[in-house]
Amino acid sequence: MIHQYINNGYFIVMDVNSGSIHVVDELTYRILPVAEAMIEAGVRDEEEIFAGLCREIANGRIGADAAVRVEERPDADAAGRIGADAAVRTAEKSCGTPTEAELREALEEILELWKAGQLFAPDIYENYVYDFKKRRTVVKALCLHIAHDCNLACRYCFAEEGEYHGRRALMSFDVGKKALDFLVANSGSRINLEVDFFGGEPLMNWQVVKDLVAYGRSLEKPHNKRFRFTLTTNGVLLNDEMLDFINREMGNVVLSIDGRKEVNDRMRPFRGGQGSYDLIVPKFQKVAESRGQMNYYVRGTYTHFNTDFSRDVLHLADLGFQQISVEPVVAQPTDPYAIREEDLPVLKAEYDKLAVEMLKRRKEGRGFHFFHFMIDLEGGPCVAKRLSGCGSGTEYLAVTPWGDLYPCHQFVGNEKFLMGNVEDGILREDIRDEFKCCNVYAKEKCRKCFARFYCSGGCAANSYNFHGNINDAYDIGCELQRKRVECAIMLKAAQAEE
Repeated sequence: MIHQYINNGYFIVMDVNSGSIHVVDELTYRILPVAEAMIEAGVRDEEEIFAGLCREIANGRIGADAAVRVEERPDADAAGRIGADAAVRTAEKSCGTPTEAELREALEEILELWKAGQLFAPDIYENYVYDFKKRRTVVKALCLHIAHDCNLACRYCFAEEGEYHGRRALMSFDVGKKALDFLVANSGSRINLEVDFFGGEPLMNWQVVKDLVAYGRSLEKPHNKRFRFTLTTNGVLLNDEMLDFINREMGNVVLSIDGRKEVNDRMRPFRGGQGSYDLIVPKFQKVAESRGQMNYYVRGTYTHFNTDFSRDVLHLADLGFQQISVEPVVAQPTDPYAIREEDLPVLKAEYDKLAVEMLKRRKEGRGFHFFHFMIDLEGGPCVAKRLSGCGSGTEYLAVTPWGDLYPCHQFVGNEKFLMGNVEDGILREDIRDEFKCCNVYAKEKCRKCFARFYCSGGCAANSYNFHGNINDAYDIGCELQRKRVECAIMLKAAQAEE
């Protein structure tokens, strides 16, 4: 399976199953689908493939902007195969004037990549997934809902301003302690464990955050574990004492801000309606600088109200932030701020615009990282991750302030997905097993999607919220994810060229 696209002047070919990426010339780009179809039909003789290319060109079935015309010679054989001295001509087009030698060279390049397993590679993972489903899972990460309360009233908040369809509450140290004990006990031989302090707003329960970090550190040596703590905050309560602790103990910190002042303050106000931008920006700038512009993200959400979101990304970059994540809101169609299908062309153009500007700034020495354009083409996640994604419901669980366990933070409050608690452990193994079987081959929409090994099937919670089951996909999210993957690969191509 291949995926071809043109972005910012680059002719890019992705071989989905092998993970190989190729930047090719226009002639190779245009003839490749024909060669693929013939190889898939069982044609193996190079001369026969070449003749097929010539016929398709002569019949005008290859893109007009790479049109190559064949003047069949009397020495062509009865089957229409063209000899080595066949005349191959083209009108002057954007791809130049291919000769027979150029056409053969392009075909040889395609065939060499095919024989090397870097084009038209078979799918070797579907059979692997059957063993993958039987794997023994261990818990390696917890999202601790340290506070079901918040001092902001973000209009798009899936957590209902921190309440998660329930009551306001702060996690006690005792519940948090049991959560860390549960994580250690269920992590098997895994050494590295992750704990995210989440909310609501975690800084509203700051003392418990500090106490739990200290308790986690006390577990490391006796159990041969290493905790990596992270924290997500809106920054309202952030002060120097907190920042010192965060910089000592937190492997990563996520700072919530939506971009431009008018955009942020519209969607992220205080309960009284006042905006939060002016208060948090200086604090976030201090965080970024104090961490050496590493191991943090400013994380925003764009909506139907700011489909020109690239301006928000660039605004954050202009404020001095070098680690930026701005992603689309996920909301029901009835919400006025929800992304709509008619927004997609504009949003895709925004990603293209952003990618080009990032290239320009990188050359000028003003580069920054955009989370959704970061892609590893050489290493990247292991096969299990590529097939199943974040590990929600199996390796990754969310813990409420009173100790209930859910597949992830977005399922919290939906009693259908209550899996157990930190005292008794997993009581609903059927829920865990359902999530264990959630992978790109269980989702019909993923099977023919070129981005499936990059997004790993997307978010199970989004699938459930829009389709009622975890093995579907959120269609608008898929469209935008595919565009982000294309832009990310283009940026890699440009980097390699530089």
